[in-house]
Amino acid sequence: MTHRRISCVVGTRPEAIKMAPVILALRDAPWAEVRVLATAQHRDMLDQVLDLFCIEPDLDLDIMRDNQSLPQLTARLVTALDEALAAEAPDLVLSQGDTTTVFITALACFYRAIPHGHVEAGLRTGDKRYPFPEEINRALASRLSDLHFAPTERARENLLAEGIPAGHIHVTGNTVIDALLATVKKRVPIGVDLDPAKRLILVTVHRRESFGEPFLEICQAIRALADRYDDVEFLYPVHPNPNVKQVAERELAGHPRIRLCPPLSYGSFVSAMNAAQLILTDSGGVQEEAPAIGKPVLVLRDETERPEAVESGAAKLIGLHRDRIIAAARELLDDDIAYRRMSKGASIYGDGKAAKRIVDVLRAHLCRE
Repeated sequence: MTHRRISCVVGTRPEAIKMAPVILALRDAPWAEVRVLATAQHRDMLDQVLDLFCIEPDLDLDIMRDNQSLPQLTARLVTALDEALAAEAPDLVLSQGDTTTVFITALACFYRAIPHGHVEAGLRTGDKRYPFPEEINRALASRLSDLHFAPTERARENLLAEGIPAGHIHVTGNTVIDALLATVKKRVPIGVDLDPAKRLILVTVHRRESFGEPFLEICQAIRALADRYDDVEFLYPVHPNPNVKQVAERELAGHPRIRLCPPLSYGSFVSAMNAAQLILTDSGGVQEEAPAIGKPVLVLRDETERPEAVESGAAKLIGLHRDRIIAAARELLDDDIAYRRMSKGASIYGDGKAAKRIVDVLRAHLCRE
C-alpha cells in the first residue's frame, strides 16, 4: 500500500489539544505517514499538551518570541512554513482552528499547491473584528482550504453561505470532545492546594479584546464575588501575556479566596473543570468542553462563534461588565433551580469519534486509486 504523507501543523495549546486525537488516529492508519510540524506560536503551553498525549514534533519551527506582535509573527510564519512545506513535501496538510498559525498554514499550502484540510471549520461571529484576529483568520483559512471539517451543522451552514461547495464540507463533531473524554480518564492532579469544603469557580481570561478596561472590570467582579461568598474559592490560571498577568496580580493577588497560578497543564485543567461548580471564561474551547461534563459556563464576551452551547442553556453570554458578571454568577450560586438548568451534562459538540471521522474522510480523499 502506498503511504500518504500528512503534515499536521500545531502552534498553540488549543490547536495541540484538538489535533492530538487526529494525530493519534492517523498514527494507527496503515495507509498514512503522519508528520507533526510545530510552529510553537505558544511555546511552553504547546509542549505541555504534546507531552500529555505522547506526541513529539518531527519539525519544530520555534517561532515564539516574547510579547510578539501579529505582524512580526505573521512574517516569520510565512517564510518558515513555506520552507518547511518545501522540505516535507506532504500530500496534504491539516491545521486546526483560528490562530495566525492556521491562516498562514493555509496560505503557505495555497502558494505551494498542497491540499489543506481545516479542522474545526465554519465558526463565525459575523464581525471581522470580534474576536480579533481569530474571526478573520478562520474566514481566510476557509477561502484557502480544500477540505472543511465542520464541528456542527451550524458551522456547515456558515460555510455553505460563503460559497464553499457542499461536497468539500464534512460534519464530524469537535475533536476537543475526543481529547476531553480521554483526558478525564487520566485523573491528572490539579496541582494547586484548594479547599475541598469550598465551592470552586474556575476562571480563564486571555483574549485580546478583553485587555484594558474590560479585563479590569472582570477582575473587579471576581474580587467582589470572593468578598461576598465565604464558601467560594476562585482558581485562576493566569495567562502569561503581560496585559493579563500584570493586571491580575495587581487586582487579585493576596485575597484569601482567590488562587492565582501559572497556566495549568491540559490534564490538570480538565481536572479543575471537573471539580468546579461553574466556570467564567472567554475561551472558545471551554465553551465546548464544560457542557460535556455538566459544568455551567458564563462567557465573558459580547459575541460567540459557538452559539450551540448558549442555545442549549449550558452557557450564558454575559459580556465584560462588572455588574453583569456579578449578577449572573450570583444567580447560579444562590439559585439551585437555575444551576440545575445549566448543568445538564449535554455533549453538544460531539461524541468522542470526530478524529475517526476525519481520518475516514482523508482516506477516501487521498487513497482513491
